[in-house]
Amino acid sequence: MTAAADTALAARVRRLVQTMAPQPPADLADEHRLVEDLGFDSLRLMELTVVLERAFELPRQRPEDLVGIRRVGQVIALVAGASRGNDHG
Repeated sequence: MTAAADTALAARVRRLVQTMAPQPPADLADEHRLVEDLGFDSLRLMELTVVLERAFELPRQRPEDLVGIRRVGQVIALVAGASRGNDHG
C-alpha cells in the first residue's frame, strides 16, 4: 500500500468512526479514546467493527484481535494491517 493509499484509508476510517460516534468531536484525532472521549459502548463498538469490515472488505475480526483497541489511531492501524493482509496483487 502506498503512502497516499494509507492516508486515504486513515481518512476514511476517521470519517466512519466520527459518523458512528455517539459524541463526535468537531475534529477527530488519533488520540481520541473510543469509549471515554467518543461515547462508544460495547454494542456500538460491535456495530463499528461490522461497518469497518464491510467498508474495507476485511475478514471478520476475532474478539481477541480487538482487545486493547482503545483509540482511533489503533483502529486505523488495525484496518490498515488487515487491508494489507487482504491485498492479493
